[in-house]
Amino acid sequence: MAKRLMDSPMSRYFYPWPICLVSMIGAEGKPNIITIGASSICSSNPPVVGVAIGQAQYSLGLITETGDFGVNLPSADQMQQADVCGTRSGQTVDKFAACGFTIQPASQIRAPLIEECPVSMECELIQNVPLGNHEWVMGKIVAVHVDEDVLAEDGGLDTARINPLLGLWAEYWSIGEKIGEWHYTRR
Repeated sequence: MAKRLMDSPMSRYFYPWPICLVSMIGAEGKPNIITIGASSICSSNPPVVGVAIGQAQYSLGLITETGDFGVNLPSADQMQQADVCGTRSGQTVDKFAACGFTIQPASQIRAPLIEECPVSMECELIQNVPLGNHEWVMGKIVAVHVDEDVLAEDGGLDTARINPLLGLWAEYWSIGEKIGEWHYTRR
């Protein structure tokens, strides 16, 4: 197969990431949500998640100020709410109200979670790393909340029931079908 050398190493050639709704609260107690299209698990021990947030974003200041945040994984059915949270500023819009989201109190952090999202993770801020026009915000996962309706019989997640919302270069996608499990060639 022939490959073409592209003019720019833009991120649009990368494969999809899960869309995350990152929730936070400022020192004054005002909750907020930002939609993130670039995220990843950075470590499994300790469990750490990273999200890329623009340096000029209001949300970045709130996370830095309070030292914690929630990572909420929406389903594809919540695409409209995710888009609202990514296109309005929390300085002027109450995104929980605008999206009809319910504040779910966290068990170990100050930031709220989103009750309607199938999976929510409580994260304590570890470090922000400046990277161009974004910062890579890393948080240690200290608690995870999963909607019972998306659990498989073995207690893990049933991806088909979650129907996660994915982002790929300014487009929203849902997932297709499972085609294999990691490390299957070693079994």
